[in-house]
Amino acid sequence: MPSVALVEPDCVRQLLESADPDAAVVFVRGDCVVLGERDIDERHRRLVIVHRRDLPEVRSGAPITDELVESVMWRIDHLARDLCG
Repeated sequence: MPSVALVEPDCVRQLLESADPDAAVVFVRGDCVVLGERDIDERHRRLVIVHRRDLPEVRSGAPITDELVESVMWRIDHLARDLCG
């Protein structure tokens, strides 16, 4: 596991708790933010890391715990690193 995460736990928790199935983790100027689909403009569309609807934990209805947030955070972090590099 990388020692420094690109994705913060608060960002992941915000994504998991969002009522918007189209919410997504997006990197904007180096920061992880959660945006709804209508808020993602064309120049940021390629910076989308993952949509809420694509997370199996959301589909399963698993309770949002600190352990779940950390697990999802590292998965999203790996996705971000793969896309960056």
